[in-house]
Amino acid sequence: MVDRKSSSEGQVAELIDCIGRLAHFLQFVEGLNPAQWEALRFLARANRYSQTPGALACFLRTSRGTTSQTLRVLESKGYVRRFPDRRDRRVVQLELTPAGAALLDHDPMLRIQEAAANLSGEMGSDLAEGLSRILHAVEKRCGLDEFGVCWECGHFLVNNAADDRAGPHRCGLTGDPLREAETRLLCVNTIPITPQA
Repeated sequence: MVDRKSSSEGQVAELIDCIGRLAHFLQFVEGLNPAQWEALRFLARANRYSQTPGALACFLRTSRGTTSQTLRVLESKGYVRRFPDRRDRRVVQLELTPAGAALLDHDPMLRIQEAAANLSGEMGSDLAEGLSRILHAVEKRCGLDEFGVCWECGHFLVNNAADDRAGPHRCGLTGDPLREAETRLLCVNTIPITPQA
């Protein structure tokens, strides 16, 4: 029988748990709680298809009611605003206000990011890849939706035509053009890339 505490797998799980608790503790600042900080970070990194209350609830893995309470607080503080979608007025879109974007300069998670920056380049990239694999494996095993970025998505269509005025790339799901900067944003519609036969 394997002693979980002495195995590297057990150590990884324990360290993830410890860092998670530390991250939770750090985020009770600036009059916000961890869910509110996470919502601000998500909206700063989400693409146009994902800046909705439903996508935020999915990302936070909470109910729509809980997400609605989070948004109400952020709106009351002037950090987030809601507006009707230009294409479908029934859909509510979200965006950070300038005050919300400025607050992220004081994001408490920057402390963990600064500590990670002290790792050697190879160690930091290996750690990031390993944690990413763990995250995706657990999400898949639990049947949870995965968020990814456009350029890692099966819907992503690369367009190398220099004269394409609509944008260099397209979303294969919506047909919409994608600016280069959008290809690095989080998307609720991400699907894995299917390997070519």
